[in-house]
Amino acid sequence: MPNFIVLAGLAALVLALPLLWWILRGRRRDRALARLLDLADEMQALLERSQDRMQAMQAVVGRVPADIAAVAHASLDRTLPIRDAKRDILQHRLWIQKNGATASQAELDAACAALDRARARLSAQLGELERAGAELAQATEASAEAARREPPNLRRDAGTP
Repeated sequence: MPNFIVLAGLAALVLALPLLWWILRGRRRDRALARLLDLADEMQALLERSQDRMQAMQAVVGRVPADIAAVAHASLDRTLPIRDAKRDILQHRLWIQKNGATASQAELDAACAALDRARARLSAQLGELERAGAELAQATEASAEAARREPPNLRRDAGTP
C-alpha cells in the first residue's frame, strides 16, 4: 500500500509539472501583453505632453528677439516627428491586436524592449525640452525685468552723453 501512495504521488507530480509550466507560461504572456499595452499608453501620453510643451514654448519664443528666435521657431514648428511617432504607436497597437495572441514570447519581449527604449529616449528628450523652455523663460523674464529697470533715457541712446 505505501508503494502505491508513492507511485500515485509521483504520477500526480509528473502530470502536474507540465500543467504548472503551461499556466506560468500563459501568465508570462499575459504580463508581456499588458506591459506592451502600458508602454504604448505611456508613449502616447509622452507624445501628447511633448506636443503640449512645444506649443507652450511658442509663446515664450514669441517674446525673444526675432533673430534669436528664428531657429527655435523652426524647431517648434516641426510637428512631423510627433505625428510619425503617433502613427508608429498606432501601428504597434494594431500589431498587438492582430498578433498578440499568436506572437511568440520572444516577439513580445522584443516589442516590449523596443517600446521601452523609445519611451526612455522620448522621456529624456521631453526633459531636455522642459529644461530648455524653463531656461528660456527665465532668460526672457530676466531680460524684460532688466529693460524695465533701465532708466528711460538710457534705453535708446546709451552712446550719447
